[in-house]
Amino acid sequence: MRFFGKTSINFLGLRFRMYALSGLVILAGIVSLVVKGIDYGIDFRGGTELVLHFDRKLEVADIRNALGTIGLGNSEIKSFGGEGDLLIRTTEQAEGTVIADRIKESIARAFPQMTFEVLKQYKISPKISVELRRDAMYAIIASLVVILIYVGMRFKFIYGFGAVLALFHDVAVTLGILSLLDGVFPQLNLEISQEVIAAFLTIIGVSVNDTVVIFDRIRENLKIYRSMSLFELMNKSLNDTLSRTIITNGTVFLVLLTLLIFGGEVTRGFAFTLCVGMITGTYSTVYIASAVVIDWTNRKNKKP
Repeated sequence: MRFFGKTSINFLGLRFRMYALSGLVILAGIVSLVVKGIDYGIDFRGGTELVLHFDRKLEVADIRNALGTIGLGNSEIKSFGGEGDLLIRTTEQAEGTVIADRIKESIARAFPQMTFEVLKQYKISPKISVELRRDAMYAIIASLVVILIYVGMRFKFIYGFGAVLALFHDVAVTLGILSLLDGVFPQLNLEISQEVIAAFLTIIGVSVNDTVVIFDRIRENLKIYRSMSLFELMNKSLNDTLSRTIITNGTVFLVLLTLLIFGGEVTRGFAFTLCVGMITGTYSTVYIASAVVIDWTNRKNKKP
């Protein structure tokens, strides 16, 4: 099935402009990460998280005043899920469930006429959070190294290098956008959690799959169109796989968009990260991975 008919778009003719665009977006993300930083979830900070369901809606300010009586007024408090659900998160540390018990007791004292149910109670120590951050970084780096080896063995080394550079681009752009938009939309929870790390690893897998499909078509066309220049051949290969790319990635993107809109706050950060990653992954396959291959080959062929 072809979404488009036969196309002859000059994708690689725009690669230098796209290099500049990618550089600007990554630079903006780096500035945001340095100046603004990014929020870590309870998994990577340590602390206590509670999700409570009340029999009627309560104002966040009222809950904050109640927690202020026990010195936890600076806790993160926000609506969560349905009406009457509240998420309370604090980095305050204590043994066992002491912090969670103090929170529940203070709310019960402040609102004796109301009943509430604990939907979720989660505690993680600072030591475990440090280990989780380290393991998450190792997982991303290990996946990039394995992909470099795999693509380099299946094709040529420069193809593997281009694929991994594109993946670095995807991770850098997505992380920068999360930092830039964090706190801009209150309904969008963009803190770094284990779910978001899983989204980054998924982005790497989906993006490299798209890259390998295009590289396969380039390798096939190299055997068929021996007289064609590499620039023309790579543009032809990108046009040949355009329908497949749009159908496959577009279908996944629509599912993620549905999850982002209707999936609730629990999955919203995961879905948003993947939506951004799907766009950058499709873009980087053409304008990073393929563009690096053509520029490196041209540079190599110019050498005496």
